[in-house]
Amino acid sequence: LPACRDSQLSIKDLHFHGVPVRIYLPREPAASKRKGVIFFHGGCSIFGSIRSYERICRYIAKKSDSVVVSVGYHLAPEHKYPAQTLECLTATVHFLKTAETYGVDPTRIIVCGDSAGATYAASVCQELGSRRDIPKIRAQVLIYPFLQALNFNLPSHQKNASIAFLSRERTVHFILKYLNKDCSLKEPILAGSHVPESMNLKYRKWINPDLIPEVFRVGYKPPLLTSFLPQVHEAVQELFEPWFSPLLAEDAVVCGLPDTCIVTCEHDVLRDDGLLYKKRLEDNNVRVTWHNVENGFH
Repeated sequence: LPACRDSQLSIKDLHFHGVPVRIYLPREPAASKRKGVIFFHGGCSIFGSIRSYERICRYIAKKSDSVVVSVGYHLAPEHKYPAQTLECLTATVHFLKTAETYGVDPTRIIVCGDSAGATYAASVCQELGSRRDIPKIRAQVLIYPFLQALNFNLPSHQKNASIAFLSRERTVHFILKYLNKDCSLKEPILAGSHVPESMNLKYRKWINPDLIPEVFRVGYKPPLLTSFLPQVHEAVQELFEPWFSPLLAEDAVVCGLPDTCIVTCEHDVLRDDGLLYKKRLEDNNVRVTWHNVENGFH
């Protein structure tokens, strides 16, 4: 939907240092400065837009009486990774610095996103956690986030492998499209042949089916061992960067993250990414609120 008149909101299309944003400001005067919400839309980084999330952002602004900034990062593959993360970061820093211009308390700003947008929210919070020159982000809201590309054989991947819209196979297909890689790499990545044993051992403490609560492991079967393929590993180096897989960030980064709300869906291949990140945050003394939508789909 285009930005159009709303009796309760003033809606403006702007640019924050070249990044398109749409800002939703409640019309009713506030007794004090409002909360701020920076929203990153989903769409596997290759779909979605400010326009397609118009109703959602209006709803958030009205229900929470907040100023909402919807970020229109440029899509892949025309705009190559990590352009999307960098644009989300640029827009966030700009809003943190100029929040009072929009009647927002800079100490009460959260970042929020769904799917790939939640990946950007997680990455932005990790990147800004140690910054002292700007206000700290108050909280992050991660709605069925994608957080790691090492293991596509977790219980939720098996359980929801053929689920509607975002199957296990389509997840890796979209990742390769996003990175502008050869889609013939899909099968070895699904099998785990892109990860050397040394890396599997290093990250087993964070990405491991045994770390997922037993109730979510019913029917899970450990996958067959596969051979490591160095040529596949070399072709997809981006998958191992914390900007792409926030679950791989070191504890020194994770312990500096703000209060977190994670939403997972039972019928979603990405459910276990959220569960693993929840555990990591809690292990690093970050306060987490978690809600699993039992009948929910990605």
